[in-house]
Amino acid sequence: MSKIGLIIKREIKSKLTNKTFLIMTFLAPLLITGFLGFIIKMSMDDKTQQKVLVVDDTKHTTQLLQGNDYITFYNTDLKLDDAIDKLIKEDYTCVLNIFENTVGGGAGAVKLFYKKSPGLFFQENIKNQLEKIFQEEKLKANNIDPNVINSSKEKIKLITQKVDENGFKKDDSNLGFLGFLVGALMFIFIMMYGMMVFRSVMEEKTNRIIEVIVSSVKPFELMIGKIIGVALLGIIQFLIMGVISLILTTLLSTIFLKDINKEFAKFNSQQELVKKMGTNVDFTKLDNYQDKIEVFDLLKKMDALPVQLIVICFILYFIGGYLFYSSLMAAIGSAVDSEADSQQFLTPVMIPLMAGYFIAIKSMTNPDSSVAYWASFVPFTSPIVMMSRLNANTPIWELLLSLGLLYASFILTTYLAAKIYRTGILMYGKKVSWKEIGKWLFYK
Repeated sequence: MSKIGLIIKREIKSKLTNKTFLIMTFLAPLLITGFLGFIIKMSMDDKTQQKVLVVDDTKHTTQLLQGNDYITFYNTDLKLDDAIDKLIKEDYTCVLNIFENTVGGGAGAVKLFYKKSPGLFFQENIKNQLEKIFQEEKLKANNIDPNVINSSKEKIKLITQKVDENGFKKDDSNLGFLGFLVGALMFIFIMMYGMMVFRSVMEEKTNRIIEVIVSSVKPFELMIGKIIGVALLGIIQFLIMGVISLILTTLLSTIFLKDINKEFAKFNSQQELVKKMGTNVDFTKLDNYQDKIEVFDLLKKMDALPVQLIVICFILYFIGGYLFYSSLMAAIGSAVDSEADSQQFLTPVMIPLMAGYFIAIKSMTNPDSSVAYWASFVPFTSPIVMMSRLNANTPIWELLLSLGLLYASFILTTYLAAKIYRTGILMYGKKVSWKEIGKWLFYK
């Protein structure tokens, strides 16, 4: 086996036998999926059955309140105190008290009494219904027909399609937040694995182990072995985390999105039926999904996402970005004796990476801005910014040019880093300056 191969094997073995590394490999997908599950659960409507006892001093508002599959309204002629006593003794969940002067002089307020907190969505449902009811009451009091006002309101759905240079139209599958999320993950992984190389080089130099190693291995071989070893380790970790995450997210979607997926499938079948039969369809027999159009639109965009392209580009940009930055990290690790001394050298390297992260945030709202466009070709920022733009139907030639520049820059930085590495790795007890590092680049 070649010397570089032995170094690669040593790097992988040292990390795979590290308990912390193994724990995080399996724990990270659990934490991420658990967090996503928590967010989905918190964002879903509260489906707790609500039995609402209504004390309506106006004597007619209750007739206009509309329940649904988990809210039922019960009108009562009881006094408020008696209704609250009934709430405590029976299985009602709330008492809603609508004052007689709510609109005229009650400052638009009603009272809701409950045994257990009914949740924000339930409260918003009550609030929105009462606002609509009392608005219509005011309109009628001023001899204005509420139906005229309501019929004048129109909801507009903006359907976006991208037109390529050949005139072909394609539905826009851009999900700005998803692009930013992928870019943020790229930022985290490049920094994490790059710092892994940096610490590995610096620890071996500090412990003087490097003096033994370079007696039989060239500094360039050692640096390349470390970089490739950690890269392979990262790919192994990605595969393990990816499989676990896929299983967990599939389970998560089955649990939380089962009902909405069924409704989405039924909605699509109805849409196909309408396209096929046109006005011959009996619309009274079709389910109304007007309130779920935005959710269905999101699911449609997710189905249209080029998942394979995103995965392939993520791997290619991670490898390219990691190789580019890790070669610089290895050079810095070889030039310093402690992590405190490394800050003056790490900061200029980290600033472009941070800049790419902030540009990725900006690209959520404008993925084709001039800043995002040019930053997706600059090797210092392209791994993050291009991933954040990827959903905007990025042309293939842009991807190829961006990747070509990134990998070509890796070759250049590796060449320069090797010059720094071979000199700095055996230098001890001296604080290195930028000027001195510049001299090392011209040593033969």
